[in-house]
Amino acid sequence: MIKLAVSGCHGRMGQAITKLALQKKDIFEIKALLEHKDHPKVNEPVEGIPVHTDNSVLKGSDVLIEFTLPEGTLTNLKAAVANNVRMVIGTTGFTAEQTEEIKAASAKIPIVFASNMSIGVNVLFKLIEITSKKLGANAINISETHHIHKKDQPSGTAKTMGEVAEQFSGLNVMDSIVALRQGEVVGDHEIIFDSDEDILTISHHAKDRTMFAKGALEAAKFLMDKENGLYNMQDVLGLANI
Repeated sequence: MIKLAVSGCHGRMGQAITKLALQKKDIFEIKALLEHKDHPKVNEPVEGIPVHTDNSVLKGSDVLIEFTLPEGTLTNLKAAVANNVRMVIGTTGFTAEQTEEIKAASAKIPIVFASNMSIGVNVLFKLIEITSKKLGANAINISETHHIHKKDQPSGTAKTMGEVAEQFSGLNVMDSIVALRQGEVVGDHEIIFDSDEDILTISHHAKDRTMFAKGALEAAKFLMDKENGLYNMQDVLGLANI
C-alpha cells in the first residue's frame, strides 16, 4: 500500500488525483491532503478527507504529488526532503534557478519532475524526438491552447515540445511557440514539421484531467523502488531508450 500525500488538493489536478487514488484503494491510501492557507475552500474536505495547511503532515507518507505553484512546491520540497518523502512534481512555470533547487533535492530523495504527466503527451514527446531526427524539416512550429485560468504561458508542455525539437533538429523552435488561453480548454498541443518535400503535423487533445491523474499515480508507483535521483515520465513509461 502506497501512502499518498496530495498538495493543491482543491485545484483541478489535486481533486482529480485524489478521486482516482480513492478508486484504487488496493494500491493507494490517502495519508494527507494539503492546501494553501489562503485558499477559499481550505476548510472544506475533499472526497470526505480533511485538508491541512501545515506540511508537517507529510511525515509518514511514501510519496507527495504536487500540482501547485513554484513557490509552494519548493516549500513542500524542503519538507519532503526533511521527512524522506518521494515526490512527483507536475507544477510548471519554474525559473532556471528554481529548477536547480529541484535537481539538488533529487540527490536526497527520488523525484519525478515532468511538465506533463499524460501518457499520450509523453508518447508525443518521443514522436517529436524521432521526427526531429529523421524528417529534415526547415521549420518547426508549435501552438497550444489552454483554459483561461492557466498561469504560465506558454505551457510547460509546449516548452518541453520545443526543447525536444530544438535538441534533435538544431532549429530555433522556442521563439515561435504560439500560446492561446480560451474558455475551459483542458489542453490542446500541435507541432508542425515543414520540409522541402512535405508537411507533417502531430497533435494531442486532452479530453479531461483523468489522464494527467493516471500518469501522476503511475509516477508515484514508479518511485517506490527507485534510488535518489531525478526522473521524468519517459523513465516512468519506459520510453527513454526507444
